[in-house]
Amino acid sequence: MIVFRVSNLACVLLVVLVTVLVTSPLSYAQQKGPVTDAGERMRLYDDYVEMIEESSFSNLPWQFVGPTNISGRMTDVAVVEPRGENYTVYVAGASGGVWKTTNEGTTWEPIFDHAASTSIGEVTVAPSNPDIVWVGTGEANIFRSSMAGSGVYKSIDAGETWVHMGLAATLTIPRIIVHPTNPNIVYVAASGNEWTDNPERGVYKTTDGGETWEKILYISEQTGAIDLVMDPSDTDTLYAATWQRVREKWNDPRNEPFYVESGIYRTNDSGGNWEPINNGLPEGRYRGRIGIDIARSNTNVLYAFVDNYEIGAEPPTGATDAYGRPRGGVIKGATVYRTDDKGDEWYQVSPTDGSLERASGTYGWVFGQLRVDPNDENTVYFMGLGLNVSNDGGRTYRPLRGMHGDHHGLWIDPNNSNYLVNVNDGGVDFSYDAGVTWKAFNDNLPLVQFFNIGIDMDDPFYIYGSIQDHGSRRGMVDLSRGRDRIPAVAFESAPGGEGSSHVIDPTDPNIVYSAGFYGTISRTDLSTGERVSIVPEAAEGEPPLRGQWVAPFIISPHNPRIIYHGMNFLYRSMNRGENFEKISPDLTYNELDRIGDIPYQTIYTISESPFRFGLIYVGTDDGRVWMTPDGGETWNELTGNLPPGKFISRIVASAFDEGTVYMTQNGKRDDDFAAYVWKSTDYGQTWEDISANIPLGPVNVIREDPNNPRILYVGTDLGVHVSVSGGEYWEVLANGLPSTFVSDMQIHPREQIAVISTHGRGMWAIDVKNISAITADVLGSPLYLFDVDPVTLPGGGSGRGRGGSGFGGGGEASHASINYYLQSAQSVDIVINDAAGNVVRRLQGSGDAGLNSVVWNLDR
Repeated sequence: MIVFRVSNLACVLLVVLVTVLVTSPLSYAQQKGPVTDAGERMRLYDDYVEMIEESSFSNLPWQFVGPTNISGRMTDVAVVEPRGENYTVYVAGASGGVWKTTNEGTTWEPIFDHAASTSIGEVTVAPSNPDIVWVGTGEANIFRSSMAGSGVYKSIDAGETWVHMGLAATLTIPRIIVHPTNPNIVYVAASGNEWTDNPERGVYKTTDGGETWEKILYISEQTGAIDLVMDPSDTDTLYAATWQRVREKWNDPRNEPFYVESGIYRTNDSGGNWEPINNGLPEGRYRGRIGIDIARSNTNVLYAFVDNYEIGAEPPTGATDAYGRPRGGVIKGATVYRTDDKGDEWYQVSPTDGSLERASGTYGWVFGQLRVDPNDENTVYFMGLGLNVSNDGGRTYRPLRGMHGDHHGLWIDPNNSNYLVNVNDGGVDFSYDAGVTWKAFNDNLPLVQFFNIGIDMDDPFYIYGSIQDHGSRRGMVDLSRGRDRIPAVAFESAPGGEGSSHVIDPTDPNIVYSAGFYGTISRTDLSTGERVSIVPEAAEGEPPLRGQWVAPFIISPHNPRIIYHGMNFLYRSMNRGENFEKISPDLTYNELDRIGDIPYQTIYTISESPFRFGLIYVGTDDGRVWMTPDGGETWNELTGNLPPGKFISRIVASAFDEGTVYMTQNGKRDDDFAAYVWKSTDYGQTWEDISANIPLGPVNVIREDPNNPRILYVGTDLGVHVSVSGGEYWEVLANGLPSTFVSDMQIHPREQIAVISTHGRGMWAIDVKNISAITADVLGSPLYLFDVDPVTLPGGGSGRGRGGSGFGGGGEASHASINYYLQSAQSVDIVINDAAGNVVRRLQGSGDAGLNSVVWNLDR
């Protein structure tokens, strides 16, 4: 008999157990490096789905906590003309799945939450049947944080259900064309791997609705199709734009001197034969990414956006960069070409004064989209940093204002050219007057791409994070309604920028450190608004420091005035950043030929042992792991026989044993999707692989439970795993959480609430108090009842305030949560008696093996 006390009412909780069903643990093997086979990846994703179904924590829900007031990067939009009064709109999240509205943005519904990849490059609707929707996974804009796709998916019920239709090895899909009268004929433009060569690039075709595919245009293992259009007056004629690109870890995917394969191709026989049609375009060596569109009102007319790498302005004679290398010239960048004869000849129509070139800057590889008004061959919209329109055939442009920047997709109503739907880095915007005015419809469209998460020790506590194209924000985690009823909230502006790590002084929540992109740092006092830049600088005569986009920064667990900051060197300040000292040599490989457009060969993760001041671990983005036992006096490399060159995504010194340290590697930048999770009990001298049965990575973060050394968590590009055995065996925490890129995780030590930042679906929280309490005794018991928080019955006396089951701050409870662990699946009845033995309430409890919870609504 277990006594469960609620205020001054004594109740007895009786649990009746019947019908035992024992389930066996699952075990999965994973392929590791160098490049993950696509078929194997899909098989392992099926294993992951099975793990979700068998998880001991399938009844423990994630709770979305925000932000509710902003959205994130979208890549495409598809619109179904109204059957009634409203249009149906589908939008593609760069890493947030597909969302649908049937009331033109008033409300949104996620319809593609669970797949091997929820990074979307394309969404399109069959013109002849609006119930047929195709999705191409894998954002083709290939940002550093982009996720790989897993092929194409098809729905025949307007997004209610989906079937994977193959092409898993293509990884990035920018365009799908469905035949206007025969929905079984579909063309797919595939761009291929982001980081490595592969032959699954080009244009694919199916004539049986995706059951089988034929590659009908192929150039090379580095050159894929980046755009595709069909002639609406002759469906045998299609145009494809090809793009030669492979991204390096130290360079954005700009043109290389030996690239000559980007161009435009035409077929007049449905893909049987293709011919290059590049007359009038820049030379092959100058052609970068290309976007194309056709004028529906005059199909002889097409436009092409070309990211032009021809030098437009030479550098000053003898100019060098910070490393002494000759400085290159300024490229011409964005140029627009037109053809009036179906591509036989092209001519430049964009102005040569540089006005349009600045529209995409040096980021032509990100954008490259244009749309021609279906009713006017001379009206064309160009998408770049801004959205520009030309009404004279591309000769002059004017910017359209009133929406978020960085534009990736546009739909123009073929029956009303005034009606536009635009998707960009901030979400989706509608215009009803051809772009003169815009209205954002981003409420309930939480596709926010967080890079990181920081927590403070305020009460209630705040969570901080930096967001792609939205700066830094923070929001409150409100437990006043119960640990299982945390509300989603709007986030407010916070110190920092788009690429900032956040660390808050644990002794003063007003002191916020934000390490900005490429290593800039500031210290902000929220109580006064004072902000101080505290950036370490290279010594005179030394090359500039290299810092990560989200540069690592920690506060010493021994003294909150001591801080560490990672560039390619490790810096320490003893006085909150007023002065820094360099306490390491360059901890990267420091190879000159791998210093490029973006910082690489930098420190990415830092951890100091709470047991000993100066016992510090460091991991770099080029795969090196280091330890200093004495605050930087000496350094020991721990890389050893670890897989070489893998991004060290996180390193964590144990809070329970001085010699224990955890480390994760991320192989995404090698198109390697294995899970790399390591543990050392000898200060990193040797590493034990504890990835065990985690089927897929990449792994972005590992955390140790603050109260139980056997509990570990990892966040991957799919979700969150938990181990209650120190890494010997892992399970999935997935209830309520979509398949999502988990970029960071923090566990609040006081509240025992875990919060994850995702790169595409905002922030989520989960109550881990009972997970933390799982011990060998719990696992060995047929039934274990966890402590139940005291609550105040409606109309009763006082009870516990914050963090109770269903109330806060002196209010009354609306519910009590009863949590228990079952060793095996059983039927569970719960009977609550008062002190006199009278039955107060009978409840039917869930009987799944593992952690269970039942809610007692106290108001009835």
